[in-house]
Amino acid sequence: MAWREVPLSRWLRTVAIAAAPLAFGLIILAALGLIPFTAAALTWLGLTLISAAAIYRLLGDLLQTKHDIDQMARGETITPAGGRTRIGREMAQALQRLERESRQRTERLVSDHDGLERALNALPGPVLLLNQGLAVVRANGAAKTLLGGELEGRDLAAVLRNPELVAALEAAARADRGQDVRFALQAPVPRHFSARIEPLREPAADGTAIVVALVDVTAAVRSDQMRADFVANASHEIRTPLATLSGFIETLRGPAKDDPEARENFLAIMAQHAERMTRLVEDLLSLSRIEMNEHTPPTDPLDLPALLTGVIDNLEWRARERSVAITSDIAAALPTLPGDRGELTQLFQNLVDNAIKYGRVNGTVHIRAWQEAAGTGDILVSIKDEGDGIAREHLPRLTERFYRVDTARSRELGGTGLGLAIVKHIVNRHRATLTIESEPGKGSIFSLRFPHIPID
Repeated sequence: MAWREVPLSRWLRTVAIAAAPLAFGLIILAALGLIPFTAAALTWLGLTLISAAAIYRLLGDLLQTKHDIDQMARGETITPAGGRTRIGREMAQALQRLERESRQRTERLVSDHDGLERALNALPGPVLLLNQGLAVVRANGAAKTLLGGELEGRDLAAVLRNPELVAALEAAARADRGQDVRFALQAPVPRHFSARIEPLREPAADGTAIVVALVDVTAAVRSDQMRADFVANASHEIRTPLATLSGFIETLRGPAKDDPEARENFLAIMAQHAERMTRLVEDLLSLSRIEMNEHTPPTDPLDLPALLTGVIDNLEWRARERSVAITSDIAAALPTLPGDRGELTQLFQNLVDNAIKYGRVNGTVHIRAWQEAAGTGDILVSIKDEGDGIAREHLPRLTERFYRVDTARSRELGGTGLGLAIVKHIVNRHRATLTIESEPGKGSIFSLRFPHIPID
């Protein structure tokens, strides 16, 4: 490495400053007669030359050290020279230690920053770091996905247009105390969030003063609403036949006590309502049992063609009652799939029974089962009817509990409003998917896709 050139003017000034006190001392000694003027002059000249050489070397070391420090300040890598004086060599060694320790600290800081950045982005929930002006300092990946685009530097009020959240943030900043607030975002689809707002005691180096963590509670809110709707609907479904039974019992005890014809009619109607309540309770118990096991996929091997054939045989009498023909195209070579025989029997019975009930009288129900790609593809089953079809706005809600497109017709045909809800949970347990296609006047197609999972 080349040494720093020592500017002549600086060297001369330094030598002059060092030689002046020496000259002054020697002049005093010569004036006092302690040494001859010639000896004093020669001594001053010799010492000045020696000092000049030493100063040149030392000044070179100092300038080299300054240059190396400037490079370090700019973040450049340095290789300090050995030094031409002992002090220079000691300074070079100290600078090497400083440069090494500084590089290690920088690497640790970069590593810590990268680690924190990765940890922040790994969090499943959106997290926003705000400064005291409520502008976004940093946002993790989940927040960017939720709110879209780059958020850094933007005002939170522009990112999340929600008065409750902004008010809670301002209150937390004033009180210097954490706040919890719930709010909803309406676009692109309604979603509900719980926000934890935590002010920092001292702003961080990057300006972060408030941390906002969001938790999506949409599922919980919808679950609470569905639970409330379920209780209300179940109560209504049970209350109606109970009220009917109670009314008929009072009539049979009173005005119709001695009327055999009225008694027979009333008893027939009472039997229908009792049967309806029995089906409702059985479906409720079945739904509860399926939900309890929904998180555990079945592992028992299942012969799907044999199961579908059994379901068709069991429902032939229902089809004959409505003059409906059942046609099937079931591939015989379908691979064995993991499944619960009882649940899948109930699933296909519900779907085929619905196709018979809501299909056209004298129509046909088509059942088809095949493998998408021989030996490796998913297994697909479709049940198609020739009924009146279902309007598009009803399709997303068909698998909700007690949801009916035509309530009066459903009850007339003996439906409980839980059949497709049971189907949905059985489908979920088997890690399958259910697709419903329908168009008014053209019937409906219920399609199931089971993943192909080889069984040892």
